[in-house]
Amino acid sequence: MNWITKFIKPKIKSLFEKKSSRTQDNLWTTCGCKNLIYKEDMASNQKVCPKCGAHHKLTCRERFETFFDNKDFELIETPLPKDDPINFEDKKKYTDRLKSARKLTGQDDAILIAKGKVQNIDVVVGAQDFRFIGGSFGAASGEAFIAGAQNAIANNVPYIFFSCSGGQRMMESSIALMQMSRTALAVNELKKKNIPFFVVLTDPTTGGVTASWAMLGDILIAEPKATIGFAGRRVIQDTVKETLPDEFQTAEYVKDHGGIDLVVERQFLSSTIGTLLNVLLKKVEAQAKQDSNVSVNKSLQAVS
Repeated sequence: MNWITKFIKPKIKSLFEKKSSRTQDNLWTTCGCKNLIYKEDMASNQKVCPKCGAHHKLTCRERFETFFDNKDFELIETPLPKDDPINFEDKKKYTDRLKSARKLTGQDDAILIAKGKVQNIDVVVGAQDFRFIGGSFGAASGEAFIAGAQNAIANNVPYIFFSCSGGQRMMESSIALMQMSRTALAVNELKKKNIPFFVVLTDPTTGGVTASWAMLGDILIAEPKATIGFAGRRVIQDTVKETLPDEFQTAEYVKDHGGIDLVVERQFLSSTIGTLLNVLLKKVEAQAKQDSNVSVNKSLQAVS
């Protein structure tokens, strides 16, 4: 064994190990604006860059903490179908991808459902974690979404959902595509019961999610600069053979062209949605009271 193998290589290896551990404990993070941001500043600003205003992705639990009153919420247990229904495998087994995603996120699937209060109004809220296979929507996500809708109907409370997804989960093929119609039917049940359904589209909201429940909300709100669309920009550009605007598929562009209602910064989402719910719920209450009075008057007329 020569001196290079015995002394130099171990020294280089130890230097890399120390650097790696220091990186994990780093107090700074980066943003697309290429500025170094103090991690505590980013966290205290709800993961919005204080330099450029970019809205970075949140986990489901982080989303709930930023949205619910006093960060107080309770997770709702949702059904978990059988893993890997078609025994899918590409470069990796689908089961291995699920194991990795579950270890990374601490969730069974991309969606979590929770209940709590927003501006003192009882609500059911769903959110997607993009780290779980791109927030892709499969059978488990469909079951979670429907369970949230059922809970909202059972308790007669608004249903609010934060989308963050690349679309349907290709590893489940037609089973994933089936969730598009199932979730649309669930939204239809909410509408039949006059229960408000709001969708907050975050970056990105694309594919089958956009083509189903994400665009069926009574009110559609997006975070600034969120990518919203069905097919990717490059696919569309190659299809139509036209150069698309730089801002194409951004939340602001979609709003200007009538696709969504509002673009709201993250820090104002809770107060904005709370105000809208107050208006809607009072209107529903007034309408119910009016219907009741009409019914009473008809009964009195019938008796007389």
